[in-house]
Amino acid sequence: MPSDGYGGDFETTAIPQYGSTPSTTGYGLLNDPEPLPYVAPHDDRPPTVGPAAIEPEDYDAVRRAGRRGTQDLGLLLLRAGFGALLIVHGLQKAFGWWGGSGLGSFGDGLADLGYRHAELLTYVAAGTEIVAGLLLVLGLFTPLAAAAALAYLINGLLAGVMSQQDSGRFEFFLPEGHEFELTLIMVAAAIILIGPGRYGFDAGRGWARRPFIGSFVALLLGVGGGIAVWVLLNGTNPLG
Repeated sequence: MPSDGYGGDFETTAIPQYGSTPSTTGYGLLNDPEPLPYVAPHDDRPPTVGPAAIEPEDYDAVRRAGRRGTQDLGLLLLRAGFGALLIVHGLQKAFGWWGGSGLGSFGDGLADLGYRHAELLTYVAAGTEIVAGLLLVLGLFTPLAAAAALAYLINGLLAGVMSQQDSGRFEFFLPEGHEFELTLIMVAAAIILIGPGRYGFDAGRGWARRPFIGSFVALLLGVGGGIAVWVLLNGTNPLG
């Protein structure tokens, strides 16, 4: 209790807490902890001053990608020439132009070779040649068009071999051999694998810039389709 002579304000006088000791340093104000020693920040990232350097091999690869020389021109000639050949032979079968047989004689020939549904197959075969050839000339859906042509050519080769069963041997050289059919088969397979080149409607597609998996799939479709047509619609063993 305050004495009679105390002149202070008892209610506003602060009583220090027990056990509290004043700090003897300047860092003890408001009971803040002392700061840790200063450590300069460390950045592990590499300096980014100036443009990043391109490795020599990457630079050469970029230059080679933009320089194809006459490659695309050669692909155009191969693709368009092969397509034009298919169109001409298809028109021969369909309309009898340029000394062709026409649909009637062509259908009779398919029936003699043992094909079932020869009348329908006549239109399918002639249409496949014309459409596939036109797509190849335009460079449009090139792998599929070449695969259709490959299936047709495989059937033509098997039919030609079967027609020579009596001779008991496989003729390669002309005029009785099959070197022409074999050459066209190789051309169709090559177009599937290397792509159409830049001069065509497929120029912006992946199979034109860098053919790979899709080309193998198209090649298998062409070979498998040709064999399937022969087995399902003919079924004869061409080797005897």
